[in-house]
Amino acid sequence: MKQFNVKVNMAMGLHARPANIFAKKATEFESNINIIKDGKEANGKRLLAVLTLGAKQGDLLTIKIDGADESEAAATLKNLFDENFGE
Repeated sequence: MKQFNVKVNMAMGLHARPANIFAKKATEFESNINIIKDGKEANGKRLLAVLTLGAKQGDLLTIKIDGADESEAAATLKNLFDENFGE
């Protein structure tokens, strides 16, 4: 299992566009991918689940990945946050 923290840096938070990018990218991997915010856990492959977290700018999220391709998934998904989803 891989687990890491990311900070939401986008001014509008993890709104529909970046949440959709995250969910679509997550579905490319076999591993189970979850996002945790303030004790609430959401399936990272489901757009609505990601949006229900209500992640705002400055929030710290934990990404938990478990499966055969977890290392590749972790690197790819962390990179999305590092690049602010292209915003």
